[in-house]
Amino acid sequence: MDERVGFDSYVAAAWPRLLRSAWLLTQDWQLAEDLLQTALMKAAVRWGRIRDGSPDGYVRRVLATTYLSWWRRRWRAEVPSGVPPERAGPGDETDAVDVRAALAVALAGLPRQQRAVLMLRYHADLTETATAAVLGISVGTVKSHTARALAALRARNDIRALLVEEGTT
Repeated sequence: MDERVGFDSYVAAAWPRLLRSAWLLTQDWQLAEDLLQTALMKAAVRWGRIRDGSPDGYVRRVLATTYLSWWRRRWRAEVPSGVPPERAGPGDETDAVDVRAALAVALAGLPRQQRAVLMLRYHADLTETATAAVLGISVGTVKSHTARALAALRARNDIRALLVEEGTT
């Protein structure tokens, strides 16, 4: 138990200077803390042998060798950033997903008849005459439902903003 008290007091006293050493290796405070904790775990196991010599030197050597082994083993293809990444380019699929999701919400807000006309005209690619025949309404009604539905969609700010971003207006 006496060894643990001695190690705890050493860690309390040496932490700031050892943390600076770890930071010089990693250039990142969180990684430096992780590295220092790992090094101190390794030092704690050998505390009985190193306490009378130069524990700082031993811990710094462990910091360096542990850092180098982390550097060799760790995957460094992705580095966290405090700044969010820029938006994807114009050909990115995520923008199309945003447009489709907003459009689905907007279409759900239309009356059923207008939704049916838009689906048949623009998704099924039917003519006005074919759409009228399928729904059992006149061609004039198909035209008026189409005009009202498109006007309602164009009036929505969220749809307009997404379409402007996409360059599809």
